[in-house]
Amino acid sequence: MDQGYSLLGFVVIEILYATIGLLAAAGTISITRKIFGPKAEQFFYGMFLILIAAFYLAFVAYFGNAAAWHVEMAAVLVLAMISVFGVRIPVALIAGYSLHGLWDLLHELQAQGALSALEPGQLALTAVPLAYGVFCAAFDVCIAAYCYARRAEWGAAWTAPPQEAATPPA
Repeated sequence: MDQGYSLLGFVVIEILYATIGLLAAAGTISITRKIFGPKAEQFFYGMFLILIAAFYLAFVAYFGNAAAWHVEMAAVLVLAMISVFGVRIPVALIAGYSLHGLWDLLHELQAQGALSALEPGQLALTAVPLAYGVFCAAFDVCIAAYCYARRAEWGAAWTAPPQEAATPPA
């Protein structure tokens, strides 16, 4: 088949996965806003960042790329530390999801051969399924923007004085 058709197919796949990532983020935001209060919602996004970062460890195991284990584990640990701070500090979530989005794009670039100029062993990243990096980066950017939009309300929820229980009239 012609190289042009192959490139066109690739672009269509990338656009579809980016769209699916944005829709997944919209669904996540919609559901979390309905079922969680501000503190619980912020906690959810902090813990969720750890889970999506750990996906790369699953890819290391699945694809059997032992050379990528140390790099991926270091990235997961850094994102996990940011996530823990993000449970109380909204700016950490904004930074964490943004960094994870960059990590996703780096994997996508490597998967498409755009990082082939690097010497072997210089950056050992695990393989990812086709367009996974684009899907996840779109999700991450949307969630980072949402965290930015919610930062004031989340911050206020942690600093608001506790309300006293109403006492019944005597």
